[in-house]
Amino acid sequence: MLYYLTLLSDGGDVFNLFRYITFRAGGAFFTALLFGFMFGRPLINLLRKRQKRGQPIRDDGPESHLLTKAGTPTMGGVLILGALVTSTLLWARLDNGYVWMILLVTVAFGLIGFADDYAKVSKNNHKGVPGRIRLLIGLVIAVGAGAWAAALHPDELALRLALPFFKDALLNLGILFLPFAVLVIVGAANAVNLTDGLDGLAIMPVMIASGALGVIAYAVGRVDFTEYLDVHYVPGTGEILVFVAGLIGGGLGFLWYNAPPAAVFMGDTGSLALGGALGAIAVATKHEIVLAIVGGLFVVEALSVIIQVLYFKRTGKRVFLMAPIHHHFEKKGWAEPQIVIRFWIISLILALIGLATLKIR
Repeated sequence: MLYYLTLLSDGGDVFNLFRYITFRAGGAFFTALLFGFMFGRPLINLLRKRQKRGQPIRDDGPESHLLTKAGTPTMGGVLILGALVTSTLLWARLDNGYVWMILLVTVAFGLIGFADDYAKVSKNNHKGVPGRIRLLIGLVIAVGAGAWAAALHPDELALRLALPFFKDALLNLGILFLPFAVLVIVGAANAVNLTDGLDGLAIMPVMIASGALGVIAYAVGRVDFTEYLDVHYVPGTGEILVFVAGLIGGGLGFLWYNAPPAAVFMGDTGSLALGGALGAIAVATKHEIVLAIVGGLFVVEALSVIIQVLYFKRTGKRVFLMAPIHHHFEKKGWAEPQIVIRFWIISLILALIGLATLKIR
């Protein structure tokens, strides 16, 4: 919205600053951060009042959670979404299709998560909306997002998969691009959801991964950068950096209250929304494979669950002491902050590796 102040500019005044994506990204970051600090405590107080028993804790999870996490309210993702939506609408160009596609995917998955969280707290049961219903709605959203992204992409990139590490390498998926986009978006949403099991565990890796994707979005949206880096030019994606900056600012505002011991959990409201956002950004920027690198922690968390379930059904035995894998390390005696910080470090390393794919050709 503020971008249109440039209409008042003669090219040499303060209004000219709003032309620059980096300036508006900084504005989005601080707006979202301020939003989190202003509304975090009132929201937590409201959630505590409405959720008298807090988020239901699974009795088949780590025993310590029944003592340390009981009574903590959930739906804290509302704070992140509020900060993200406000900052994006305020600072991003509202004529950019990629911004709207990613924003609507984020909000839509957030609504799925909100319905699930509400069902859990209202029934005081960790079983919320049936998984098949959540999955079906997520698939519909992702199909629409994939088709929207394909319509926005240049003809030479539409329905194609860009391969990292290779110059000008494109794999024409044709109609298979839609199910592939669905896999990326829905997979990312559920992978982040599985990771959200310890205080602060999911939000920091989400911010790290989104930061890496934001840099990639800005780079592939500039023709001079793409010529230097030998990556595919996707006009318009630079504006995604404003969205990402709002996500990081909102995430930091939430982390202030989610740091151990958490005053509030993001719940499915936050985890599904943020995971969906990562998947949508990857599809928009043609860096779906790179998402598996920068978001490698989420991939490992999801794979640990898949491996555990399949192996148990086949043999009746478990590969991990408990899945997702962060619970495995809890069972091995690692302290919660130890797990969280080490996973943060791994996320940062993976993000740097993912960024390196921009130049390694």
